[in-house]
This record gives sequence, structure tokens and C-alpha cells, in this order.
Amino acid sequence: MKTVNPIDVINKSRVHSFHILLVAWLFFVLMFDGYDVVIYGAVVSTLMEEWGMSDVMGGAIGSYTVAGTAVGAVIFGLMADKVGRKRVIIICTALFSLFTFLAGFATSAGIFTVCRIIAGLGLGGVMPNIIALVTEFAPQKRRTALVAFVFAGYSTGAVVAALTSRALLPTVGWKPTFWIAIIPIILLPLIMKSVPESVVYLIEKGKMDKVKGILTKVDPTISPADRIEMPKRTQSVVGSTFSQLFQEKRTFSTMMFWIAFFCSLLLVFAMNTWLPRLLMAAGFDLSSSLLFTAVMQLGAILGTVVLGPVMDRIGFKKVLVPLFFSGAIALALIGYSKNTAIVLGLITIIGAATIGVQNLSNTFVSQYYPTHMRATAIGSTMAFGRIGGILAPLIVGLLLSMNLQPQYNFGVIGIASLIGGVALLFVQEKHAIYREEKKVDEKHEKERSEAIPKIAEADANYTSRI
Repeated sequence: MKTVNPIDVINKSRVHSFHILLVAWLFFVLMFDGYDVVIYGAVVSTLMEEWGMSDVMGGAIGSYTVAGTAVGAVIFGLMADKVGRKRVIIICTALFSLFTFLAGFATSAGIFTVCRIIAGLGLGGVMPNIIALVTEFAPQKRRTALVAFVFAGYSTGAVVAALTSRALLPTVGWKPTFWIAIIPIILLPLIMKSVPESVVYLIEKGKMDKVKGILTKVDPTISPADRIEMPKRTQSVVGSTFSQLFQEKRTFSTMMFWIAFFCSLLLVFAMNTWLPRLLMAAGFDLSSSLLFTAVMQLGAILGTVVLGPVMDRIGFKKVLVPLFFSGAIALALIGYSKNTAIVLGLITIIGAATIGVQNLSNTFVSQYYPTHMRATAIGSTMAFGRIGGILAPLIVGLLLSMNLQPQYNFGVIGIASLIGGVALLFVQEKHAIYREEKKVDEKHEKERSEAIPKIAEADANYTSRI
């Protein structure tokens, strides 16, 4: 029998079937999260025509949905510290899946809006808890890449939404595109069986048998007879509180994260809700606009998957800040071109610099704060960011109602990308938990390196005496 530290076991584990299955299911859940968010933007022009809505009303429905996600992010982020992340992920998945499905039966804008708001609660709650869970279980050396891959699921779902609506709208209308959202509920029993509960949560609740069961799956060399060492970070704090985001010199960086997320989510929801309409205003037809929407999401996937490992090597800010600024440039230029190839290139950059930035920023926040605070940190940061998401559909709806030139519409949106980059530039990485962990690892490595010559010298002396 040996003593094992759960955090060390997870950090030093190798990626195998346990991690692959966990990542696959969380990818699947976020795929439908992305699908359910983007499907409204794909069909909003059809709904406006069918129900006689104005651009402002169409934007208002999008804003009400995002308001639901903001409330859900706070409620379910805090709830996770009380009932566990797994339970919250299951509840949120059932919520957004069911009510997106029911929205497909709406006969009026009012009923549709109510369904979207309730679905928004689940959409807002599921993401921060998935970030926290995959961050907790990912091996330290592969953490950023695995988290980034999971969040590529969001953009994958968005691509499916754009292509599905492009295929179904001309033939069977908008309602079947919402009925597809019921799939996660059908597969919920499998998700419940395959996704583990947070080890940190289980330790805090004293459920050591369950902790051992999970650790044996993380690392098959762990024996159920081994003794669990209480990690220092979970011994000192039971649960996490909102006030801890502003302690230990984290206040300024927390505020910068909030501003950056305000801007990035404004960009995400502006693009997801209105990109087809913005491109139609620029002279493209609906079919082409939906295709461009799919290309934007592919750009987001490319940016997330490719730049995630790059962040592991060179650091978060060295990737995210230039990416924000490249988005500002692309948005400033796209309104001036009617060339399809140029627009496709700029749209790809915009996808990486809006949705891709959001995915990668989630990884940044999840690793900046200690494990026991991650759900609350991510939930509250995204909740503040969703204020930008709430305003985005309204702002762009108002811009469209003013009949401005396309370059002005995109230029106004691009200002958010510029501000977001500046905010992340001022995040103080020296106070991040991963920097502290790195210092500890370097100290241990140094002590081990210094000990090796001493051990060798002692062995040599002993040998000479013999």
C-alpha cells in the first residue's frame, strides 16, 4: 500500500482510453451547445419573414437568449461547488436540449422566445463546468491541447448548424433544424455513465471510495488499497467563493479577464446571430451567407486546435493578444470586398479571432485560477462577458436598421476585438496558479538534480571503503 496525491496522479498521468472517452463525450455536449446557439442566427432571416419581425426584434430575441446564458453561467457555476460538476453538466444538457427541441414547435415569437431563454440557462451553465472538468482531468503536459480540442466541439456544432439549415431551409423549413437538438437527451444515460465526477469535489465531500475508483481509471497502476493524501489546495478551502477571485493579488487580472470576455462574447454573439444577415446586407444571397458562416466556424476550429498546442509552448498571451488584433484588422477590411476568395480568407481569420479566441481564453482562465475555484472563476467571468453577448444582437440589429454601408457595420464590431486584445495584454501572469506550480516543479527538479551528485559521491565513498 502506498500514499497517492490525487492531483499529482492526474497531472502526471498519460492520455489513454479514460481521457479519450471523457474528451469525446464533453466534445459531443459542446457540439450541441454550439449547434443550439448558432441555429438561431442561421434561421433568423426566415423567422423575421414568417413572423413579420424587424431587425431590432430579431436582435432582441437573440439578446434575451444570451441573458438566459448569463444567468445560467452564474447559477450553475456556483451550484457545481455544492452538488458537483457532473450533475450540473447533466442538468444543463437536458435543459438546453429539451427547450431547443420545443422551440421547433413554436407558433409565435413569444413562445419561441420563452423556449430560447430557458434553453439559454442550460447553454450558459454547461460550458464553464465542462471547462473545469476537462481541465481537472487532463494530464498537465496535454492540458491546454485537450481543453482546446473539447472546445472545438462548439464550433463543430456551429458548422453543423450552418450546413443543416442551408440544406433544410429551402425544402422543409426551419422547424426540423430545432428538432435535431433532442439527440443529447437520447444519449444522456451514456453520458451519465461515462463522465466522472470532479475528484476535488469528491474529496471535499469525503467520498474517498469514489475518488479511488476514479483514480484507478486515470492511472491503472493505482490500487484501491492505496491511501489518499489530501491535496493542500483542497484541505484549506472547502468550496469556492466569489470573493476569492479578488484575493492574493488576482483583482486586476480578474477585471482584465472580465473586460476581455465582454469583448470576445460580444464578437461571438454578434457573428453567430447576425453574420448571414450582415453578409446579405453586403450583397450575398442567403445560401452563400450560410456557407460563409460554416467557413467562419471552420476557422474557429482551426484556430482552436492549431493554436492550443502553440499556447502550451509559448504562453497564453503571446497567442491570444495577436489573435484579437488580427480579428480587428479582418473585420475592418471585410466590408470593402466583394471578392469571394478574399471574403473567405477574412472570414476564416474572423472565426479564429472571435470564437477561436473565446475557446482559447476559456483555457487561459481555467488554468489561471486554483482547481477549487475554477467553476466559479469561469462561470462568473463568462457571466460578465455575456453582458457583451446580450448587447451584441441588439447593437448589430440597430446597425442594420440604420442601413449603413457594410464596412461601417463590421468596423463597429471590430472595435471590440481591439479592446479585448488590450485587456488580455494587461493580465498579470505572475500571479497565475500555473506559474506557482511551475516554480514548485522547478524547485523539486533542482533539489533532485543537486541530490544526484551527492548520492553518487556517497556511493563512491562507500565502495572505496569496501
